[in-house]
Amino acid sequence: MLMRNLSLSQRLSAVFVVLLLACCAASVALQMRGSERHEQEVIQRLSLDLAPQIAGYPELVAAGGFNPPAVRDLFDKLMAVNPSVEVYLLDTTGRIVSYSAPEGAVKRTRVDLAPIESLLGGGTLPVFGDDPRNPGGRKVFSAAPLKSAGGEAGFVYVVLQGSSRDSLAERVHAGGAANAMLWSMGLVALLGLLAGLTAFHLITRPLRTLTEAVRGLEAHGMSWLPQARPLFRRAADSGSDLLLLSRSFESLAQRIDEQWRALRDQDRLRRELFANLSHDLRTPLTSLHGYLETLRMKSDALDPRERQRYLDIALEQSRKVGRLAQEMFELARLEYGMVRPQMEPFFLTDLLQDVFQKFELAAEARKQRLVADIGSGLPQVMADLAMMERVLVNLIDNAVRATPVGGDITVRLRPHGGGGVEVTVCDTGPGIAPALAEHLFERPAFTGYAAAQETRSGGFGLMIVDRILQLHKSTIRLLPQPGAGAVFQFVLRSGMQT
Repeated sequence: MLMRNLSLSQRLSAVFVVLLLACCAASVALQMRGSERHEQEVIQRLSLDLAPQIAGYPELVAAGGFNPPAVRDLFDKLMAVNPSVEVYLLDTTGRIVSYSAPEGAVKRTRVDLAPIESLLGGGTLPVFGDDPRNPGGRKVFSAAPLKSAGGEAGFVYVVLQGSSRDSLAERVHAGGAANAMLWSMGLVALLGLLAGLTAFHLITRPLRTLTEAVRGLEAHGMSWLPQARPLFRRAADSGSDLLLLSRSFESLAQRIDEQWRALRDQDRLRRELFANLSHDLRTPLTSLHGYLETLRMKSDALDPRERQRYLDIALEQSRKVGRLAQEMFELARLEYGMVRPQMEPFFLTDLLQDVFQKFELAAEARKQRLVADIGSGLPQVMADLAMMERVLVNLIDNAVRATPVGGDITVRLRPHGGGGVEVTVCDTGPGIAPALAEHLFERPAFTGYAAAQETRSGGFGLMIVDRILQLHKSTIRLLPQPGAGAVFQFVLRSGMQT
């Protein structure tokens, strides 16, 4: 629970302290063990001749076997001269037959002969043998065979670090030597701790800088991004592994800021859409309501011609409302992915001919010309036939509405260099106002927005065209050609492309 409240730098420092102390303790333990083993090897090497010298005393063996009084007297003298050694006499089976020690001090009755044979055979030092005074202990020793007139009589077995030496060593370790060892370990740990914490402070500085930037964004929001950018760059300039992380955070913050701005723009456009839509719906609905109310109130006073005119006007306003509602529904289906294009290969020339037939009467009524400028060698296109018909109908319908009497509407089809067909729809109308052209495909153009001229879409027409072409991996453009009316262009990929 406590670690959860610590920062990453503090956690790293805590783990480092624990590991440092553990390493120091392990190092001291290994050093003491190694030092003790080295001491045991040195003592054993220096004392290898001790047992053979003792075995050379003739008093140890009498005619009938061992001479216990002489053995005990010799062992007492040797242990008085060197209290750290303990001397034992073994028979040929390893049984302890004589020693000099207080009653009850010797806990074993037999000593394993395998270490003795290893030592006499030149085994690697140190060689440890059984400690007669400690049933579970093993110590370095010196050993030599003891011979009599009849052959081998046993072994002289000398423990080189006896119990007296162990008691003295424990008192020494409990005193100044042990304290010195602990103080040295503490000093090494303190110096290592200071060096490690300083290194951690320097290493984690970019991380703290990055954390400061992220916390600032969390506390103040995306408005704090200009203040966060220098911190991101400072963390990235460290040249450490945090470079990628810092750049990723900065890129993520930048993307979030852009998406937030886009959402705000979309919200603003949505509010404008509802405002303009309500205005555009209110006008025909008010007109429709007014004429229907007039027909009801003055039905008897109106002659058939006036009644028919009122009905025609009301019907036209009803058509406007219906068309706008249909476009809204169609755009919503495109926006929310409810429509998927059914791709098939076909020739645009055939589709264009069918679309022109739909506008022949309207163009003749306005004395306009529909011109199909078709290049040679046009390939098939891969697209949704019904959607492409909708695109051409919307563009030509806008052109017919915007072109004055006697004007021309031209649809140009040309092979595209990258494969496919380039489609250009142009008219001889007044063109698109710059204020309207900036967001032409992002929000609908209503009559209230461009009252000085007929609307180019009358609602959502160009937005529908743009969304349909996006589904076909294409983009519609408004080409800037002053004095040439409005010129729209897009490219459809060839049916031969994969």
